[in-house]
Amino acid sequence: QVQFLESGGGAVQAGGSLRLSCAASMPDFNSYAMGWFHQAPGKDREFVAAVSWNGGATFYADSVKGRFTISRDNAKNMVYLQMSDLGPEDPAVYYCNAASGSSNLPWGTEYTAWGQGAQVPVSS
Repeated sequence: QVQFLESGGGAVQAGGSLRLSCAASMPDFNSYAMGWFHQAPGKDREFVAAVSWNGGATFYADSVKGRFTISRDNAKNMVYLQMSDLGPEDPAVYYCNAASGSSNLPWGTEYTAWGQGAQVPVSS
């Protein structure tokens, strides 16, 4: 059974920082790229960032480049998203999932299962 448990969300002021964590329960975690996606109210879920299976390569949506950092710990089946300089484009529910894609192809997910997400409201 595949499960993702996101945590670390919470209220933050514009310009502030937040670190999200994702505990992944899935087969062969070490073999998959992992990604973060977010969904703002009334909008579709969108790609935010991805990290390769060994952490050696990272990929970001243009809107978060230079502000967000994705990382993973394969020994713990954990994925992290360090967010800084949060702004009005960032409030959303953030989800993690096994990801597939590249710098030339759109990023999608390997599984249809989603966790409950981590809420990130940003106040001005």
